Amino acid sequence: MTGQTIPAPLPYQPSRTRTDLFSALFRAKKEFGADKTILVDGDDRQLTYKDLVQGSLALGSALRQGTKSGEAVGVMLPSGAGAVIGFFALSAFNRIPAMLNFTAGSRNLKAALKAGQISRIITAHKFVELGGLEALMEELSGSAEIVYLEDVRENLTLANKLIAAVGSILPGLVRKQSRYKSPGVMLFTSGTEGEPKGVVLSHENVMANVEQVRAHIGLSPDTDSLFNPLPTFHCFGLTVGAVLPLVAGIPVIFHPSPLQPREIVRRIRANQSTILLATDTFISQYARIGNDGDMSSVRLAVCGAERVKDETRALVRRKFEIEILEGYGATEASPVIAANKWEDNRPGTVGCLMSGMESKLLPVEGIEDGGRLHVRGPNIMMGYLRPSNPGMLERPEGGWHDTGDIVAIDDSGIIRIMGRVKRFAKIGGEMVSLAVVENCASAIWPDNLHAAVTLPDPRKGEQVILLSDTKASNREDILAWAKNHGVPELSVPKRVYHVDEIPVLGTGKIDYGAVQKKVEALLND
Repeated sequence: MTGQTIPAPLPYQPSRTRTDLFSALFRAKKEFGADKTILVDGDDRQLTYKDLVQGSLALGSALRQGTKSGEAVGVMLPSGAGAVIGFFALSAFNRIPAMLNFTAGSRNLKAALKAGQISRIITAHKFVELGGLEALMEELSGSAEIVYLEDVRENLTLANKLIAAVGSILPGLVRKQSRYKSPGVMLFTSGTEGEPKGVVLSHENVMANVEQVRAHIGLSPDTDSLFNPLPTFHCFGLTVGAVLPLVAGIPVIFHPSPLQPREIVRRIRANQSTILLATDTFISQYARIGNDGDMSSVRLAVCGAERVKDETRALVRRKFEIEILEGYGATEASPVIAANKWEDNRPGTVGCLMSGMESKLLPVEGIEDGGRLHVRGPNIMMGYLRPSNPGMLERPEGGWHDTGDIVAIDDSGIIRIMGRVKRFAKIGGEMVSLAVVENCASAIWPDNLHAAVTLPDPRKGEQVILLSDTKASNREDILAWAKNHGVPELSVPKRVYHVDEIPVLGTGKIDYGAVQKKVEALLND
């Protein structure tokens, strides 16, 4: 988009972070007006701040029966009004929403329930039916009580409705404000590196990240609207895709799944959305499928969860004049740690740290330019919960979170991600980034997915195996490309296999645990 006025970022205001999540929603209702349309659901139903606040209070007053203050309650719903109202309904009455990944499988979900001591899950009949999740819910019903929102709504009492009416004007009469340093939400890691861990974020953690992003990227409640197809069980989809726009007065258009590119580009055009949340994988699909004008209203795409490829950046800029701001985060950081800025966008990097954060790099053997990133700040989690020690919070030592990522930071504070510590191979004493291996393949076959993993090698310590979903993939082309572009031959995989499909998690990230099993099965055939 050309000739547009770019809103200036707000100064970071720590005072705005010292509140609970429901109170922040209520504050936004007063700031922007009870009748402002702030949420558009997947079926294009529009909700105002008044609708959200009253709906949350009515539902929350009903849902608190049978649970106690400070208890975690599972939320298993797609992105949309149901998930948002369910989240704030629990939060309003000091229950902790535990956002459950319905794509994780019953084993990981049961481990999450155990870690968080969750004995109740709220979901919806319609969602279970459309998602074909009947068998999963049947299995989970042995571990937790399943509560369906349609049933709760049908049985709302006069008292529930009175609480909503009174509370939407004077919330202090019907609810007790939560301490901002108390647990505000529970999310779960993907479980690809062992059992999933619960990540407990305080109200202040989430609100700090909301205010950090507002201080980093200019947003306008008058001209912007945000399109969010990402799941609320993923921290990026929850904090940046739901809490941020609601708190900042930015209308948010939800879509229940990121895997419907045709419908998504149609709805972006219909709603004239100006900001899009995505991952590299998803936005490249939307850009390829979108026709001229479909995404021309979008001024800014904020991408995280995986590296943005040069090919993706070039495609969306050429076809729709969309600027991609790449960011970097972790659930443990609520989630945004760093991001590029509109006025200083540096492709190939993830920009600089959010306001109020500090970092340190620990040396890694074999890596000269960079180190293992540790971060500290107001958005860093309260701690982990593990299935092996249910309910016992493991706090980060000294407030520092070990990201497990190897990064380089230049003199101006710009961060370049080199890869996860576990995503390096040691070949003949040299450290080889598996991300670089994948990038070589992506440069040759940009329309396909590629995933590299390591296996033991009796001679060189480790070997790199690449899976690709293109039949054209082969080692010779990668070797030739590497030689022409000055990439060391060690970054060329020892073997390349074509597979019909690369396993992907519900968050859009490659499922490396499943890729590893595929590679081992291929070699054992």
